[in-house]
Order: sequence, then structure tokens, then C-alpha cells
Amino acid sequence: MSHTVITTTSTTTRTSGDSVLNMGYTRTIPGLLKMGQMLALLIVFLCVHCARGWPSWAAFQFFEVVALWFLIALLVFFLMHLCRLQEKMPCINWPLTEFFHYSVGTVLILIASIIAAVKSGSVSALVAASVFGFITTFLMAVSLWTSYSVTCGPHPTVCQLGDQRGRMHQTGPSNEVDHFI
Repeated sequence: MSHTVITTTSTTTRTSGDSVLNMGYTRTIPGLLKMGQMLALLIVFLCVHCARGWPSWAAFQFFEVVALWFLIALLVFFLMHLCRLQEKMPCINWPLTEFFHYSVGTVLILIASIIAAVKSGSVSALVAASVFGFITTFLMAVSLWTSYSVTCGPHPTVCQLGDQRGRMHQTGPSNEVDHFI
């Protein structure tokens, strides 16, 4: 749903779609999912980082590192979409890159959340961190599903494209092959 507003001054014409920031991305489903994931991961990181009395130091250090790493990665992807930087770097397949990011992130955050839930003991901040880890896992799985439909979904083949453009069928008793326009 993009709207274009043309503002004309004495010498310059500029459309509203040409701005540096793509603020409309924050209102799309992928943008809202990324913001939700970043918020949940920030809560995870703060809960684990500020908790005292970790029952298992290694488990929660792993959880903290995974949460911080994917928080930074999500922030980079979000800023790339917000500033339209993927258009300036066409050599990278961005949908496939995000698909791999969500694949790895979903698995690692799920593993870290399970470990945190098992090892949290009675420390309420760590229990909250594991709950928000599961919420992040769910949000990343939804993003993985939507990016899968974009990256790996059905793509039109040459025959399907020909069918969409219109086919010219051979009429008559001959068994000739159909021709595409």
C-alpha cells in the first residue's frame, strides 16, 4: 500500500517514495515481526545479563551470547530494510540470506531457551528470559515460514509464463505442437 505524493516547487520535483527511510516497512508484517523479535531478544538479554545467582554459568552464558548475536543481526536486517540498502547491494540474495538467518536463529534460540528453562532453577529473571526466548522462537519460526514462501516458494516456469501471456492453439486435425506468443 504505497502512496505517492508529488510536491512541486519552482525547480524541484520530489516524490514521497524517494525518501531515504522506508518508514512504511515498520507497518508491514515482516517489519512488525522483526520489531517484535528485537524487543523479545532485548528482554531476554537484559533478563539474563542482570540476573544474579545463575545456577549454570555455561548455559546462561550461551543463552546470552545467542540472544545478543541474533539481536544485532536482526537490527542489521531491520536497518537494511528501513534504509533500503539491499537495493544498493544487488550482488547478495537478501531473501535467501534472511532465510538462512531465520533457520539458524530459530534452532539456536529454541535450544538455548530449552536449556535455560531446564537450568533456571528458581531464579525468576531466568525463567522470564526462557519464556521470552520461546516467544522469540515462535516469532522467528513465523518469519522463517514467510521468508520460505518468498525464497523457496513456487516460481513460474517458462511454460507457465507462456500460458499467462496467452497461447495460440493449432486448429484442425493435425497433431502439431502448440506455439507460444
